[in-house]
Amino acid sequence: MKLTSCLERALGDVFLLIGKECPFLLRDLLASEELAQIFGQSVMNVLKVFVGSPCGLNLRNILWHGFASPEEIPPKYCSMMILLTVGLGQLLKSYLQNTKLTLTHRSFITLKNLEDLVIFPDVTYEVLSVLEEVMTKSAFILKIMLPYWEVALIKFRSQRFADCAILLLAQLETGLRNVFATLNRCPKRLLTAEILAKHLNDGEINQLPLFLGEPAMEKAVVELLIHLAEGYSSRCHPVSQLKKQVLSCEESIRVWALLPFPEELTQEAVRLEDNSETNACHSLITKIMDELYHHMPENHCVLKDLDSLPTEMWPSSQLLCELCNTPVPTLFCPRIVLEVLVVLRSISKQCHHVSSQVTAASELRHTQWVERTLRSRQRLNYLRMRSSIRLLSPVLSLVLLLIVLELVNIHAVCGKNTQEYQQYLKFVKSILQYTENLVAYTSCEKNKWNEAIHLTHTALVKIWTFSEKKQMLIHLAKKSTSKVLL
Repeated sequence: MKLTSCLERALGDVFLLIGKECPFLLRDLLASEELAQIFGQSVMNVLKVFVGSPCGLNLRNILWHGFASPEEIPPKYCSMMILLTVGLGQLLKSYLQNTKLTLTHRSFITLKNLEDLVIFPDVTYEVLSVLEEVMTKSAFILKIMLPYWEVALIKFRSQRFADCAILLLAQLETGLRNVFATLNRCPKRLLTAEILAKHLNDGEINQLPLFLGEPAMEKAVVELLIHLAEGYSSRCHPVSQLKKQVLSCEESIRVWALLPFPEELTQEAVRLEDNSETNACHSLITKIMDELYHHMPENHCVLKDLDSLPTEMWPSSQLLCELCNTPVPTLFCPRIVLEVLVVLRSISKQCHHVSSQVTAASELRHTQWVERTLRSRQRLNYLRMRSSIRLLSPVLSLVLLLIVLELVNIHAVCGKNTQEYQQYLKFVKSILQYTENLVAYTSCEKNKWNEAIHLTHTALVKIWTFSEKKQMLIHLAKKSTSKVLL
């Protein structure tokens, strides 16, 4: 299991030597022209036989999805995979020498928000002893798979937690397939059970979510093993991660209002703001915000008249917090939903990057002003940055609000046909492109603040144009009639 996992990761790194975006599925990765060009088609065909196709041995899926019982996989397959992996390394070494390319490995995921993970009660030796006894009697565990559970506990006791998790994840899926087959009275589907499907092949409703309850399905791993406290909700799902990203970014943007600025430069900065493109941006922001506010979910506060307040005074913080508390189903997430979530998370990440750069640049320039080390060109750039901040603040708040509203209605994307979905995906990717360019323009190396305003105007026009077509997810959702007006 470890070998197939590491091999898949390594093949993705190799793909990126000449490819742009690593395929999501292993079968697509193995079928790629890029890997065939590097290793040769015959080698890739051998890999497909062993790990990448239901028509072959399909070792990766058989192991990781808990289909193989102990000793069912012959040692010779493991030996072959080791030799095959070594051979791939030799072929890669020759390829790198001939092409003068350098292989760069992607960064591993780092669990940064540890407070989200410290939610499990301690597993004491007494609890482990009870688990050992329960395992032998549990109907959830197939008797033939019991050795995996026993080894998992041994790994836990020896603090080999990754090994323990690998074993338990596969066996959790096996146990759920067993429950699926029992509840839906289809014992022949023990190996083909689609535990997360809403309906069976005959159109009948899948009884597994009804039996466990959707919240239990979302936290199945932890609930079945260590009984989490009541009130737990998904914390590591992309939906939850996006909500945290948005709130963190919004908090970062709020700091801008507290950034120091020389009083004697204020009038000059204000004069720079008074230009047609900046005014056009503020007008578009107001129009788009007004449109978004008409599609708020029920019981959320909105403003009667956006024109009565400057954009920096809009209550985006309150709105974002309320919207992020809106439950979003995470149990049934089709691939198209996850694809959109990936783009939305990337947009949020880039917005946070912009915010951090603006804060750092503003603090640096103010320090230089106080110390009288600011050259004339840097002084003009400082003024442009200050005037740009007053525009970028509501723009980024607008983008965050748009992200959260689309998130709340994320499952509406399933109602789009293929052409509509591609148009929508193109739209959200255009916003991502805008934020990526904004990161570049606001960096210390470029400091292109005037260009950032022009870039922003172009992006706002695109958002407004797409909004007028009523193709955003908020337009597909049922319109609310019980909003609180301020």
